[in-house]
Amino acid sequence: MKSLARFLTEAAASKSLAVQQATRLGYTSDGHGGWYDKQGEFVAKTEGGKLKLYNKNQRIGKRDPDQERSQQSERPVGTQTKTPAQAEKQAQAQAPGQTQSDSAQEEPAGPESTDDLGVLTVSFGRFNPPTIGHQKLMNKAKTVAGEEGTYKIYPSRRQDKNKNPLDPDTKIAAMRLMFSDHGERIQNDAGVRTIFDVLQKANEEGYTSIKLVAGSDRVKEFEKLANEFNGQLYDFEEIDVISAGDRDPDGDGVEGMSSSKLRLAAKENDFPMFQTGIPKLVRDQPSTEQLFKTLQVALKVNKKTVGGKKVGGKKKEQKESYDLWQIAPKLDLRNLRENYMNKAIFKVGDLIENLNTGLVGKVIRRGTNYLICVTENDIMFKSWIYDLAEYTEKKMERRMRDKTHPNTLVGTGGYRKNALAATPGQGKIRNFNIEEFINKYRKNK
Repeated sequence: MKSLARFLTEAAASKSLAVQQATRLGYTSDGHGGWYDKQGEFVAKTEGGKLKLYNKNQRIGKRDPDQERSQQSERPVGTQTKTPAQAEKQAQAQAPGQTQSDSAQEEPAGPESTDDLGVLTVSFGRFNPPTIGHQKLMNKAKTVAGEEGTYKIYPSRRQDKNKNPLDPDTKIAAMRLMFSDHGERIQNDAGVRTIFDVLQKANEEGYTSIKLVAGSDRVKEFEKLANEFNGQLYDFEEIDVISAGDRDPDGDGVEGMSSSKLRLAAKENDFPMFQTGIPKLVRDQPSTEQLFKTLQVALKVNKKTVGGKKVGGKKKEQKESYDLWQIAPKLDLRNLRENYMNKAIFKVGDLIENLNTGLVGKVIRRGTNYLICVTENDIMFKSWIYDLAEYTEKKMERRMRDKTHPNTLVGTGGYRKNALAATPGQGKIRNFNIEEFINKYRKNK
């Protein structure tokens, strides 16, 4: 007879593959083997311990495929399901006096068409703050999409006091003002936090291929990640990663502009320098000065001591003390690496976030200037130390991030509450720890 511990272990193992994949996709269980996406549509089932996806054969708004198949099986052999629109179109096409069966004999019915939105061009980035370099990226995305194509820009949701001082809403409002040509193409979606979220959302919406536009220094990283998990987390016919153009960190023009330089300008109270990184159409507008001041507040700039400004009639030469490698690591690689080698940052076991992709993982290996990390869903990724930040987001216990967006941050109490609330018959929400249950069982035995 199996012990309780072995029974629970085997049961958990049989479900782990399906649950793990469904969790990666952001699906919610109905408690009976069914899975629903973030829009509440049925997309998959657990069958034989594996996740069987239905999103390819199911348009938004359809019911459980098993229900539809059961209804189809009750129809006479050879009959096909038609929507009301299809039935009306066929009736209009029939000649007077011609029966439906005669029409069917003359023109064999083809397969039912499915929604196919084709190719989506996307870009995912930090934009903190937005610069003329980002304008080049968005213009490239628009060009790649073409006049008839669709493109979307997804700013990351990361916010911290050094590398990402602007909150998402402020950042996106500034982007839509600075880059009005792209307007609503710039998405403000609290549920999209990583590059995988972008791709999964596009997959769920019905796009069949992806063109991902990225900075030249990030093409290889996105190319590896996006294609490696195609067929697992999402399913596209093709994923093409395209460079937005070469960058020159030491250049003075568009190619050399970066958010790091604008954060440094804000920290040193250098507004003229800040203006050089803003599009010409809005460079002298009050909104640019307001963005500069907002950035300084977020960076906690002490303007009384920055740049030798006069204080009380006397000129004070002392500048504000700050670490450049923290607010702009690519501009101070020597001190960044020194702190890394001294293990002041990014130690084994620490949770970190890749600022390019949004992936959060635990450090399992430290290289000379890179880290190997693993997410809680066992996705392994490699990152250069200048592309990382310590993961400091507070664990959200709320079911909703805001009034309209559910908490989809895996591992938080709010995410668990959402999943349990979607399970029929679920009563009081509480934590269940298998190890504690087994240990308690052993003590009472």
